[in-house]
Amino acid sequence: MTTTPTSTAFAVTEVAERAPVEKIAALLENPGFGNLFTEHMVQVDWDRGTGWHDARVVPYGPIPLEPSAAVFHYAQEIFEGMKAYRHEDGSVWTFRPERNAERLNSSARRLALPELPPTVFLDSIRELVRIDEAWVPEYGSGETSLYLRPFMIATEEALGVRPSNRVLFSVIASPAGAYFAGGLTPVSLWVSEQYVRAAAGGTGAAKCGGNYAASLASQAEGIENGCDQVVFLDAQEHRYVEELGGMNLFFLYADGRVVTPELTGTILPGVTRSSLIELAAERGLQVEERRFTIDEWRDGVASGEITEVFACGTAAVITPVGRLAWNGGELTMPGSHELSLSLRQELLDIQYGRAEDRHGWLYQLV
Repeated sequence: MTTTPTSTAFAVTEVAERAPVEKIAALLENPGFGNLFTEHMVQVDWDRGTGWHDARVVPYGPIPLEPSAAVFHYAQEIFEGMKAYRHEDGSVWTFRPERNAERLNSSARRLALPELPPTVFLDSIRELVRIDEAWVPEYGSGETSLYLRPFMIATEEALGVRPSNRVLFSVIASPAGAYFAGGLTPVSLWVSEQYVRAAAGGTGAAKCGGNYAASLASQAEGIENGCDQVVFLDAQEHRYVEELGGMNLFFLYADGRVVTPELTGTILPGVTRSSLIELAAERGLQVEERRFTIDEWRDGVASGEITEVFACGTAAVITPVGRLAWNGGELTMPGSHELSLSLRQELLDIQYGRAEDRHGWLYQLV
C-alpha cells in the first residue's frame, strides 16, 4: 500500500450548504452508476505561457465555456476512470492511480494536450475525496465505490485546427453501486463487421471521447441484434479481435494458456487488464499477449479448446462472456466461468482491503 501526502496547494470554495448526512445515506442506498455526483469538483487551468496554475476545489456545477471553445469543434479532450474504495477501518483507497496518471499523459501527447504532472493528478484525486468523503459508500455495502472521473478539455475560444492554447483539467466524482445491479450475468457480444473502433496511427490507445462516440453506432447495431456489447476487429484485415467498446478481452484455453489481444496501438491499455495478466501469471498460467483472430475464437470454442472468455474494465471489473453473435450466426460460450469469477474475487478483495496488497497497488486517499 502506498501513501503520499498532498503537496499541491488548492484554493477551496465549499458549497454554501452541505447535504445532510441523512440525505447522502439515502442516496447511497441505490446510487446506480454515473447518475449521481458529489458536491465538489477539482479544476486546474493551463495556458501556453504560464503552464499549470490555479488549482482549486469548487462546488460541482456547470463549466462556463464560449461557443467557440476548441473542445466543441475539434474534440480535443481526454479522460480517465478510477474508483475509491472504503475499507473496514473507514479509510479510503484507490487502485493503481499512478497507471491512470501515466495513461492520461499518454493520451495527452496523442491529442496534443499538455502533460499533467503526476503529483498534481494524484493530489487532485486526494483533495476531492478528502472534501467529499461522506459520499464514499460504507464498507460492506456490496460492490459500491466512489467513481472518479478526471478529464482534460481544450478551452481556448478560437476556430482553427491547431492545439489549444488554453486547457482545463478537472475531476468529478460519482457514487456507484454494483455495475451489475441484478447480479453478475454473462454478457452477449456482437461482432462489428461494418464499423471499426480504431486504425493504426489513430487514437485507439488514447482514452478520448472520440473513440467512444465512434463506437455508438455499432453499439446500437448490437443492441438491435439482442447483444449487450460490441466486439471490434482490426481496421486493416477485419480478422483480429481488438476490444469491446470499453473493455479488454481474455481467452482461457484448456491447457492453461490465457490469451489477450496484444497492445498494437489500436487498443486501450487497461489498468485492470495489466493487473489480471500479473494475477494470472502468479497462478502458473501461461499468459500470451498476441494478435488473436475471430476465427480462432469461433474454432476454439467449437472444439472445446477455449474454456472461458471474459472481459474486464474499471467499471465492471470482470464479466464473463456468454454468447457471441454476428451476421449469419452465433455461438454459445462454455458455461464454466471458474477462472474469471475467481480472478474477479481476488481483485475485489485487494481493492476493498480484504486481501494482502502484495503488489503495492493500493494508494490511500483518506
